[in-house]
Amino acid sequence: MKISVIIPVFNEAKTLAEVVKMVERVNIDKEIIAVDDGSTDGSLDILNNIVSKSRIRLIKHNRNFGKGAAIKSGLKIASGDIIIIQDADLETDPQDFYRLIKPIVDGETKAVFGYRTAKKPASVYWWGGKTVSLITHLLYGGDIKDVNNGYKVMTRDLWRSLDLKSDHFQICEEITAKLLRRKEKIIQIPTRYFPRTKKEGKKLGFKDGIVSILTLLKFRFFR
Repeated sequence: MKISVIIPVFNEAKTLAEVVKMVERVNIDKEIIAVDDGSTDGSLDILNNIVSKSRIRLIKHNRNFGKGAAIKSGLKIASGDIIIIQDADLETDPQDFYRLIKPIVDGETKAVFGYRTAKKPASVYWWGGKTVSLITHLLYGGDIKDVNNGYKVMTRDLWRSLDLKSDHFQICEEITAKLLRRKEKIIQIPTRYFPRTKKEGKKLGFKDGIVSILTLLKFRFFR
């Protein structure tokens, strides 16, 4: 099976080149699709240099639309049997791909979510994520351990059937809500997590948690 790796990018110049190298080292038949979402820090220059060596496919947004918009752009051209989202911030390790795709390759499911494990989690983000997962359980049932883990892995057909609308980080809540409402089987796999702080470039904050909860409510009661 071939996989498509979609890398949404917004101002990740410090880590981007290393992330692409890490994905390239994964010994799986794959295509890499980077979506620059209006970066202003030199990320696009880095991607253009990588593309000149024919290593990745590149989509360019003329302004910052949001992570969800970047993912949706990547989905439009992805050709792999399995599609996986890889963040560009070095918080996760692409070596986890092997375990993440295995249940799909083995025919056990069409959807796999990672859930983060870390010895020293950044508490404000860690417990915010736990709160979102608890509210997801109360609204939709199931037992999703880590709604906001970037590792969402699904067959191409399942991805495209979701008709995703969200343009920002809350696309994770939309994906989860739609799969749970459909009663899709989701297998969860532990993944390594190397959290960074706000000072180091972490983009999510308290207000994003509030929007996440509102998104879950919207897809539970109004969609």
